[in-house]
Amino acid sequence: MYPLLTGLTVIEASSFVASPTCGLYLAQMGAEVIRVDQIGGGPDYRRWPVTPGNDSLYWENLNRAKRSVALDLSHPQGRELLQALVRATGQFVTNFPAKGFLAHDTLAAGRADLITVRVMGWADGSPALDYTVNNAVGYPMLTGDGPDPVNHVLPAWDLLTGSYAAFALLAALRHRDMTGAGGEVRLPLSDVAIGTVANLGSLAEVITTGADRPRLGNTVFGLFGRDFVTGDGVRTMIVVVTHRQWANLVAALGLGDAIAAVEVTRGVSFAADDGARFNHRDALFPLFESAIGARAHADLATAFDAGGIVYSAYRPMHAAVADPALVANNPLFGACENPSGAVYPAAGAFATLPAMTRQPPRPAPRNGADTEAVLTERLGLSSGEVAHLIDTGIAGTTT
Repeated sequence: MYPLLTGLTVIEASSFVASPTCGLYLAQMGAEVIRVDQIGGGPDYRRWPVTPGNDSLYWENLNRAKRSVALDLSHPQGRELLQALVRATGQFVTNFPAKGFLAHDTLAAGRADLITVRVMGWADGSPALDYTVNNAVGYPMLTGDGPDPVNHVLPAWDLLTGSYAAFALLAALRHRDMTGAGGEVRLPLSDVAIGTVANLGSLAEVITTGADRPRLGNTVFGLFGRDFVTGDGVRTMIVVVTHRQWANLVAALGLGDAIAAVEVTRGVSFAADDGARFNHRDALFPLFESAIGARAHADLATAFDAGGIVYSAYRPMHAAVADPALVANNPLFGACENPSGAVYPAAGAFATLPAMTRQPPRPAPRNGADTEAVLTERLGLSSGEVAHLIDTGIAGTTT
């Protein structure tokens, strides 16, 4: 954690990945993020993976360093309390619907400079998930080698949207500091997805060529890159992104003469032309398959490291977790007590900031752990008033 956003309080009412990710990143940079959920937990409170005791490992990691308020949001008074918290702080992050009791105009009626960041599915307000948006923009029809679509396991659009939401909130805060104006920032998953397609040139590619890109399996489009199997059976991804890497890869594998012969036959030069390496992969790949397949992975790794060649063996996630460079010896991780009681390294802020020490990660709260304190601090309720809310089931605390 870093104390860069100390003094900033954000109310978060959300579920699943994108909106909680926004709150997580803000909290890791020092903001006080108060997550408000239904008493007993929202729809993601038991989201898999879970412990044997049915505590969500997903939830307690996406909600680290936050505070938790539990309210009965089905009750008018519970909704009024959430509205009051939003107005009292002036910053609100949510993926709840844009209509109803959390509509920005409704909330801003009591706080004109309120900034709301609303994560959405589609721009028209209709629901969508990462997995359905990904299908809509076409990536599963580019992944794999066909004919069936291949979904991604990683919820990339959720994570990108959460990151962009945190950035957008800070930009809106800067605008408010300069003008005094609040407003609602709407951030649909669909716009993040199709906008990213455009930023990567793929939208222009389809329009200008009039066709979809061919499905290439593990081959990298437009570069020399693919998976190869070493002599001892280790499947390894190799990608060339600079001309020097190409020269060093050819030298490491002793393929100079064979590559030169292909260049003469095809009338091309591969030395400084990514496109030529890609277009003539039918001639190049068999040469590399043979050379790589004749050597052990450890031998190749030594040669590749010396040449600055980008490569990585495929491995299951449990092997990555056991890699000291990634986890045990990585200052990103720290020890932290978890609400579930499970013991494992906890991730802190990703960035390393100059002249600042990354603070240890903090745990996620139990549902309602901070209800009493937040209602007292932020709304000025007395202990008796808070006790009455708890006794009547409007507010909840951990048990």
